[in-house]
Amino acid sequence: MLEIGTLAPDFTLMDQDGNPVTLSDFRNQKVVLYFYPKDNTSGCTTQACSYRDHYPQFIEKGAKVIGVSKDTVRSHANFKAKYDLPFTLLADPEREVLALYDVLKEKTMYGKKAIGTVRTTYLIDENGVIIQAYDKVKADLDSENLLADLSV
Repeated sequence: MLEIGTLAPDFTLMDQDGNPVTLSDFRNQKVVLYFYPKDNTSGCTTQACSYRDHYPQFIEKGAKVIGVSKDTVRSHANFKAKYDLPFTLLADPEREVLALYDVLKEKTMYGKKAIGTVRTTYLIDENGVIIQAYDKVKADLDSENLLADLSV
């Protein structure tokens, strides 16, 4: 996990529409950058829909919400359309940004060990500095926790 107070590493990934998105383009506004394991799974859908439901409050507080997973652009497009998600989803099928943000960890599923994405959220300030970092995030509480941080 990246440390609070460090500059968020810059990157460029494709969004759900196939357009390149660069993190540093969002300087001068706060960014909620959340990493999740997989589109259309129960926890990830719960988390995304919670961000959707609270999205007007994030906009009110001047924060951009961006979700990142290893899924493809096409998968993100379908996920976004299916759940009417108003925020950006970024595709990292090569897992380069997932590694850069230290969210790939060894997990055990059904008795087998594999490297997977640990649900992690970073709050980045207007200067690109990480001001909050959460790992092992609870999908149903993530957006509410971030809204509380934005209210301080």
